[in-house]
Parts: sequence; C-alpha cells; structure tokens
Amino acid sequence: MLFTLPLSLLAAVPFVSAAPFCTLAKNSLAPVSSATNTSGSGSSPSDLVASSWYAGWNAADFPPSNISWSKYSSVAYAFALTTPDSSVSLASSDEQLLPQFVSLAHQNNVKAILTIGGWTGSAYFSSSVATAQNRTGFVNAVMQVVSKYDLDGIDFDWEYPNKAGAGCNTMSADDSANFLSMLQELRSQPGGSNITVSAATSITPWAGQDGNLMTDVSGFAKVLDYIEIMNYDVWGSWSTGVGPNSPLNDTCAPAAQQQGFAVSAVKSWSAAGMPASQIVLGVASYGHSFSVASSAAQASGNQSLAAYPAFDKSAQPDGDAWSGDATFVPGTLDQCGNPTTKSGIFDFWGMVDGGFLTSNGSVASGIMSRYDECSQTPYVYNPQTQVMISYDNAESFTAKGQFIESAGLAGFAMWETGGDYQDILLDAITQGVGVQGSDDDC
Repeated sequence: MLFTLPLSLLAAVPFVSAAPFCTLAKNSLAPVSSATNTSGSGSSPSDLVASSWYAGWNAADFPPSNISWSKYSSVAYAFALTTPDSSVSLASSDEQLLPQFVSLAHQNNVKAILTIGGWTGSAYFSSSVATAQNRTGFVNAVMQVVSKYDLDGIDFDWEYPNKAGAGCNTMSADDSANFLSMLQELRSQPGGSNITVSAATSITPWAGQDGNLMTDVSGFAKVLDYIEIMNYDVWGSWSTGVGPNSPLNDTCAPAAQQQGFAVSAVKSWSAAGMPASQIVLGVASYGHSFSVASSAAQASGNQSLAAYPAFDKSAQPDGDAWSGDATFVPGTLDQCGNPTTKSGIFDFWGMVDGGFLTSNGSVASGIMSRYDECSQTPYVYNPQTQVMISYDNAESFTAKGQFIESAGLAGFAMWETGGDYQDILLDAITQGVGVQGSDDDC
C-alpha cells in the first residue's frame, strides 16, 4: 500500500507523541560538541541511545512482545521501502504488525521508529529526492506514515547515496546534496521538528558529487538527531580470508587486514563535521560462517586457531534457521537480476542452537576458539564440520560499550533485536557504557 496525502491536508493532521520516554543515563560523557542541532528531539546529551532494529519478517519466531522493552530507549521497525513514484510502501504483513509494535513501544515508554530502505529497499531513494517535486511528494508520504502509525521517528537507511548499492538502485552524483535538501524539508513540515530523524550509514561518510567521500557533513548534523554507523559486514564471504565481522579497532593489524573498523569510522565522520555526541555505533548480534579446512584453521605448530585463514568460497556453510539457507535454490536471482548465494549468517541465538556456544554464551565443548585482542573479535571453529564463525560475544560487546562511553558517542543500535540470546549481548554493551539504570516507569 502506498501512502500519499496533500501537504495542505497534512497540516490539519494532529501530531501525537508518546511521553515520557524511557531514558537510560550514562555515568559520564566526553565533552559534547557545541555544533548546533536544530532537530526537535529534545534529548539530553547524557541520555543513552539504546536502540535496535526489529526485523518484522521474523515476527513468527520473535514477536514484538518478546522485546526487552525496558532495556531500550527506542526500537526501529525494519523496513518500509522506497517506490518508483517517490512514496513509501509497507508489505501487508507489516501493515498488520506495525501497529502492534508501536502500541507495545508506547506502553513501555519507548520510542517507536520506522526505518525506510535497507539493502533491498533503497532502489528509489535517489529518484525520490532528485527534484523539488519528488522531494515534496516523498516528504508528504513520510509524514503521512508517521501520523498514520503514531510513530516517534523515522530512520533513513539509504544504501547508499551516489552508489549502486544492491546493483540496480537509481543513483545520481547529486544524491547526497538532494538527501540533505529532503531532510531540511522534512524538518520544516508540521510535526517534522518533533520527531527523531536518524540515518544509518556506512563506516565512511557519504559520497559527494565527485564520487569521493564528503569532507563536510555539518549540514546533516543540523537536521539529524544522530547517525548510526553500521560497523558490521566488514569481512564476509566476499573477502580473501576469515576476518572480523564488526571490528572495534584494527590499527594493530597488518595494513592488508585493515578493512575498516569502529574507531576509524568515528574518526572519519567526526572529521567531516558530525559531532561524536550525534554518532550511534551500529553493532551486530550475528556472525558470518566460513568453510575452513583443518590445515588452514589451525596455526602452525600448535592447537590454536590461525588468524585470517583462507576459506573455500565454493562451499558456503548453511547459516541458522533465520538465514534461509536450508531452502536455498541455486540459480535464484535477486531483485536486480544478480545470482544469489547462501548467507551463512548465524545469529547469536543460532550459535547456541547450532552447538557452537552454550546457553550462557560461552564456547561449547569440542569447539575451538580464538579471541582477537586487536579487533576485539571472537572466533569459533568446529573441527568436525570445518565451519568457522566470526561473531560478537559479551566480551566484545562490553569493549564496544566502553568505547562508546570513552568516545562520547550517543549510544548503540543493534542489528537485529531478535538475534541476541537471553539479552547476553544487550546487557553486556549497556554495562560497558556504564548505564545507571532505567526510569521507574520503563
């Protein structure tokens, strides 16, 4: 279903916002930038953004009622999609589930956010913001969905401005500039200054008109409450070896193994004008699996796991039950007509279910393991199946929480809500940040 409403009528629609919201306070913060933020969120700099993305397609196994609402300040529903006519669409199942999600969020004083885009939903971002007329239509559609579902915010996950993304996205050299113009128009609408507006980003700033990374994103800082740096999928089945999915810091690794990491991502965005206090670190509740021969998996001369071992690209292991790999049909094409492959993804719960980890998140008996202190990444290896997984555990999430606190970042956002197991990861990162506790009503 597409959402459109003339702006003349939109002004008459009352904007309702749930209040008060849960706030999770950080014990301390690095000095907050004095950069002006014209957004209307009214959030205190000392309030932690404790967020995650809720994948509606997994609702049968993980309904909204399973969310540990009291541990979040906001949760984003994924995804609404961009459309060829500069509007926004939701699948019929999402139209049914989203009201339940919002209702539960508000019952728990948590902000209900809707994420637009994603890897497969960003095809028409570029055309939707390409002209003044299209931007107005798109803003109109966004504000209608905010009003219709009583949302507290919108999260734009454009993957990526001035890049092909999934392979068939519309794109333009003016994407980033047009994106900013759209956000400015959104903020000028009735109710637009009262909602949380965020953007999920890669580990580097968006591409400018010349195709190079933007060196000045200060304009975005004035209209966005925060960005979420998606510091994951840094290494995967496309890589030359088994590396960290979500490295915290790889400056101590050889240059060839420094493919991007949280510390450099924050530095890059900050240098371009995004204050640290408006940066949320995206973290992963999942890992990537690889088929690694025993001879490559073990370090020479001992029983420990080797770093960055080679893997067999032609033998991608099946991921967990949510990966869909068990029913994968070779030759299947994606929405752009490109051949698809198995994902090999294991959520944290899937690693417990698959026998790699115990119910308390520790390494199971018979499973080899390694913890990379450089990138703060754990690895496990099953010598019987020859499957290696690069993932995150409580130790690495605690380290990321400590980095968020020491760097003065706004908080964290986890992909995805249902990927955790008994809140092992969620509790670890909030404790790492130094959360004092939630409000009594949360």
